[in-house]
Amino acid sequence: MCRGLAALPITCLERAKDLKTRLGILLHKPELGHRIGTSGKLQLGSRRRDSSREVLEWRESFDQLLKSKSGVTAFHTFLKTEFSEENLDFWLACEDFKKTRSKTKLASKANRIFEEFVQSEAPREVNIDHETREITRKNLSGATSACFNEAQAKTRTLMEKDSYPRFLKSASYQDMTKQAA
Repeated sequence: MCRGLAALPITCLERAKDLKTRLGILLHKPELGHRIGTSGKLQLGSRRRDSSREVLEWRESFDQLLKSKSGVTAFHTFLKTEFSEENLDFWLACEDFKKTRSKTKLASKANRIFEEFVQSEAPREVNIDHETREITRKNLSGATSACFNEAQAKTRTLMEKDSYPRFLKSASYQDMTKQAA
């Protein structure tokens, strides 16, 4: 009879989670500059030096990670394993939102972002305090490209202080740095 996940030892669940992370990283191999060779081994592609340097730069600062498309992809994959990818998705949505020039599109996008990430009980609610949530709600009445700045900054700080250090210690990132070295 199946006893469910609760019956499994915690070490099995941790190993399964680690394996899921590693497989997730591999699924994004084209964005990381990798390709599967004829021998079936993972090999760095023609951008070997650039990719290797880039992977090592991610540990210098959270900003370095966010500047890198492949860094964002690897970090997003890691956040999925922790069930907290909504933080990065919100941050990226805010970055895209800031590039919007049309006033009508600005208001429409602002409402969509608020409903998806900020309002209480939102489908992908980010972890921000009530005061920040209320300030952001009030900012929607006159939507500007800065209306999510405070909420975005709090979410970024949360990722930088909490998730980013765990990402750097994760087996998947350690494997990438070993390949890069």
